[in-house]
Amino acid sequence: MELEFTKMQGCGNDYIYINCFEREIDAPGELAVRLSDRHFGIGGDGLVLIMRSGVADARMRMFNLDGSEGKMCGNAIRCVAKYLYDNHLVRKLEMTIETLSGIKRLNLYTENDQVTSVRVDMGRPELRPELIPVQLPGASVVARPILIGGQEYTITCVSMGNPHCVVFCPDVDRLKLNEVGPAFENNPLFPERVNTEFVQIIGRNHLKMRVWERGSGETLACGTGACAAVVAAVLNGYADQNDEIKVVLSGGELTIQYTGETVFMTGDCQKVFVGVVEI
Repeated sequence: MELEFTKMQGCGNDYIYINCFEREIDAPGELAVRLSDRHFGIGGDGLVLIMRSGVADARMRMFNLDGSEGKMCGNAIRCVAKYLYDNHLVRKLEMTIETLSGIKRLNLYTENDQVTSVRVDMGRPELRPELIPVQLPGASVVARPILIGGQEYTITCVSMGNPHCVVFCPDVDRLKLNEVGPAFENNPLFPERVNTEFVQIIGRNHLKMRVWERGSGETLACGTGACAAVVAAVLNGYADQNDEIKVVLSGGELTIQYTGETVFMTGDCQKVFVGVVEI
């Protein structure tokens, strides 16, 4: 069968988007593995299905490179909003999208009747270890020293719908992420694996970050990871609550605001191309 798709990216995080308003996709995890391959497929960080919802304007499902399903993806949800608005499926500048981590509220910003950026209310960060999950005692895991691969790291753990482990370091560019990232992702401390953000403090309103995502490896950006990095920076005293923090990633920049109650994320969303693939 022929399957129409749209390739989109937000902050360099590129996914393959399929409109499922009028169709169903069998075995989306297997399809994600096949289509995401950059040599033998379309190429992308994963697959996103845009679906009807009974409780929101639309529903989103996201699958990683390895076929595992993610509960939330901050960069992808902005692109979903752009797809819905630009294709006249949902013509609202204030939109709700259902995800596995709850219903998210979005504000869309347009130019020439096309969405250029989106602000997402990402919800309250989860700090309780058992709900992240991370197998460490206490009410939270903030600036906690642990051993990973025989080396000591100081970690802060946050869930933004997905589990995140934030490590502050002096120079993210020199980090051997291909070695360190898998050691964190597959450590027994994290029973559902973990996304790991390595964060450099540039200033109180400026962070630089590289990310290793579970199921995908190093990616150019991670929206939920940038949110977790700012929450961790506030909890560790490196940034101030309610301030807008610029987070520089390999693929671009995001603006994050942590109010203490919720996290707002603002960033770009762009269509790369449309096409048809035979499956």
